[in-house]
Amino acid sequence: MAGQTAGVSELKLPSPCLVVLVGPGASGKSTWATEHFAPELIVSSDRLRALVGSGEDDIAASADAFALLDVVVEQRIGRQLTTVVDTLGLDGERRARWLGLARARGMACVAVGFDTPADECRRRNRSRSSKRIPADVLTSQLRAWRSVKEELAREGYDDVLEPAAARVVPNVFVESNAAQARQSEAPVGLRFGLQLGSYTQPAGRAGLAAWVREVAGRAEAAGFDAIYVMDHFRQIPQVGRAWEDFLESWTTLGYLAACTTRVRLGTLVSGITYRNVAHLGKIAATLDVLSGGRAVCGVGLAWFEAEHKAYGWPFPAVNERYALLEDALQLLPVLWGPGNKPFHGKVLDVPDTTCYPRPLRDHLPLLVGGSGRRTLRLAGRYADAVNVFGDTVAVRNHTAYLRRTTTRPVEVTHLSTTLVGKDRSHLDQLIRTLRPRNVNPEKYAATVNAGTVDDQIGRFRQLSEAGVTEVILSLPDLDTIDAVAHVISAFRV
Repeated sequence: MAGQTAGVSELKLPSPCLVVLVGPGASGKSTWATEHFAPELIVSSDRLRALVGSGEDDIAASADAFALLDVVVEQRIGRQLTTVVDTLGLDGERRARWLGLARARGMACVAVGFDTPADECRRRNRSRSSKRIPADVLTSQLRAWRSVKEELAREGYDDVLEPAAARVVPNVFVESNAAQARQSEAPVGLRFGLQLGSYTQPAGRAGLAAWVREVAGRAEAAGFDAIYVMDHFRQIPQVGRAWEDFLESWTTLGYLAACTTRVRLGTLVSGITYRNVAHLGKIAATLDVLSGGRAVCGVGLAWFEAEHKAYGWPFPAVNERYALLEDALQLLPVLWGPGNKPFHGKVLDVPDTTCYPRPLRDHLPLLVGGSGRRTLRLAGRYADAVNVFGDTVAVRNHTAYLRRTTTRPVEVTHLSTTLVGKDRSHLDQLIRTLRPRNVNPEKYAATVNAGTVDDQIGRFRQLSEAGVTEVILSLPDLDTIDAVAHVISAFRV
């Protein structure tokens, strides 16, 4: 279960996780826990002994300390918080109780066995200035450990580990070590897009144009292949508040065309109910001409009913929107082609499809957004690409279904919120700074796929192996673009 591969020593444990340290005194448990886990994750019998007694070496307070430890462990597991239990761990009944609590909450469970040689434990114990264990007590612990280490493998943990460099990561990174190694040994290419989904920044609306221009320039310099914008008219509730500054999508893309020289530009994705479809085709063709052939026309079913109501637009039933989307996918290439032949679809009737200037390219790419099977089938019939969501397993399933429905070369793109730290220390700092005050750091990290450069290289290699040709990142902090550049460079082959 723990992600580890040859040549990579770091253990990656899934969040949330119960980590039970097991071993005799002076075997290194507390030192290991302190080196690899934040203090708030560690439940230490020694520290609790100091809390209920006169100090960590107050043996008379041990019973009260262990009673409190059991309460704390139970409460933390009940809240599905990663918990590192730093005690001897030699009591089988206690281990079984902790394991049962964690299993009931669906948490991953690992034991870490500290098989430190007896002579080394004794040497360490003698060198202690405080908390020295009586020699006969340590001998008893060493004797107990010999039998306990045989029992651990039969107790039902996901894994029984040896102590090594370790950290708790969102599930998407648990197997990223091996994938990162594959990318290093046999690199594959992958395109990267940046999604702009928020326009709140310190300079306010007066500085918004300069901010967009700066972000675009940094994205091109970092190696991004495309910039996408959300097609909404006010901020969506998943990101912010309705009254936050939010730019109209195609106008913004026109501005980006003048601010950039290389990246492709598109919506991810335009709600098919928002504009007359022929008008949308004209807008996309104009962008392609003015950008030098860099437009991508993303279209989707539209979902934000409250936005429709706010602007006085009808919000048709889902079947009607699917019919409109299918007609649009057939109409748009006709608009971008030569002549002015009419189009008659299921719900669209366009008598004259004149659209000049035509796009610079003979074929302006159509991208469909959505992971549902009906959407995938439409993409398979008419589109050049489909954007999907989810982890590697979900993406692999979406791709497999798409391939079963079409022989056309439809690309798969993948959008995710992605927080990239240059290293573990930088990542921890970003999480502390960006997470909402009432959100657990680990839950926030999972929500934004928070990982180091190396973590992300492994994740994107896995997505590539699942069939993705372009990953599109929504960055919670655009100052991390420089860190993302290191990820992008790993896929330039």
